Amino acid sequence: MQEAQKTDVKPIRTAKDYEAALKEVERRWGAKTGTPAGDRLDVLATLIDAYEAEHFPMDPPDPIEAIKFRMEQQGLTRKDREPLIGTRTRVAEVLNRRRNLSIAIIRRLHVALGISAEVLIRPSRGKRAA
Repeated sequence: MQEAQKTDVKPIRTAKDYEAALKEVERRWGAKTGTPAGDRLDVLATLIDAYEAEHFPMDPPDPIEAIKFRMEQQGLTRKDREPLIGTRTRVAEVLNRRRNLSIAIIRRLHVALGISAEVLIRPSRGKRAA
């Protein structure tokens, strides 16, 4: 029976397959790496990841939200943003979505904060309704 389970791996094509895979992962959670159960867990996790990427894609974050989040994570103040973005006025304009990020600002933010350049070059979602 154990041997049959190892070869019984198939793509996740339907919501029913997906739910069954999630349940099996839950049962096998904590299995040791390198064991048949651990190998099966790794394969199932890979299949689930592929299914979720196709059926539940996530948009990259808004660049301004990413900047605010990372600065909050690192405990940076508004004053700390000035070397990265520019004057106090420029910081306010950028964070309030009244000024776009320049290539120079994108480079500084990418290096200093580790935010993906791909995220930073995306268009901002604009001002949000209150």
